Amino acid sequence: MTDVLAVTDHRRGELRDVSYEIITAGRQLADETGGDLHLAVISGTVDDFAQKCNRDGVDAIHTVSHGEEFNHDVYTQAITQLYDELAPQYVLTPNSVNGLDYAPAVANELDLPIVTDTIDLDNDDETLVATREMYGGKVETTNRLEGDAVITIRGAEWAAAEGTGDAAIETFDAAIDEDAVGSTVTGFEEVAGGDVDISEADMLVSIGRGIEEEENLDLIRDLADALDATLSSSRPIVDNGWLPKNRQVGQSGKVVTPDVYIAIGISGAVQHVAGMKGSDTIVAINTDPNAPIMDIADYAIVDDLFDVVPELIDEFQ
Repeated sequence: MTDVLAVTDHRRGELRDVSYEIITAGRQLADETGGDLHLAVISGTVDDFAQKCNRDGVDAIHTVSHGEEFNHDVYTQAITQLYDELAPQYVLTPNSVNGLDYAPAVANELDLPIVTDTIDLDNDDETLVATREMYGGKVETTNRLEGDAVITIRGAEWAAAEGTGDAAIETFDAAIDEDAVGSTVTGFEEVAGGDVDISEADMLVSIGRGIEEEENLDLIRDLADALDATLSSSRPIVDNGWLPKNRQVGQSGKVVTPDVYIAIGISGAVQHVAGMKGSDTIVAINTDPNAPIMDIADYAIVDDLFDVVPELIDEFQ
């Protein structure tokens, strides 16, 4: 019987979607090993976060109230102490900016192996089988680990946990060594082009190289306005300088999970698909019926976008 410790993720007072996805991943792993799923909520409004994360599949929630925002040293100390207290076999963290900050330090402190950016986890006769992607998503690799390990999971690869759980919420009195805390968050400053966070959008209208010219973006903006949607793109549009980096979907951009994702003139390279395949409903508009995007689309329109988009605008305005 092997327990799992999963760590939630929050930023600027809001839980990130991966906090609910990591419950699903942790529950799956705990079921395979016959153990319990423990959830760690560190810093911020921990009581509120714990209530929101108390969903089906969680056996116990441990809160560490220390500061409002993420801090590398606080997280590292708290998680290593939770590990010593709970003795889980696996520590799961998000493959987020924060997770990739502290997870290697935790693995180093505990002298454990670490596997990052996993997209699937399995326990095969007490051996952890962690699946990762390489070469821009063209190849999947499996890593087999014996014993305890630290694992970071990619966002949007597991469904968000649902329901209302009845896990006990317990305060964990971590002994944080203040002398070892070498930094503190004093505020946030958005990077250039940070006018919108596409990862939070409910509906995205995304454009690829099929738009042909920058001037044609105005047509797509009109559709986005008609749908009250957010504009995003594949990498070639950003590389051309037609949209800022914060609008890019994909492995080198952002992972998005909107209710509706409309892909216009996007072929569907693996790097792009990795960033949007978790969308609830995918609509693809492309002249090529064999474009890879068509394989994952819920609705496919095989036609010229310059004929289809004006019709959609008229319909929704």
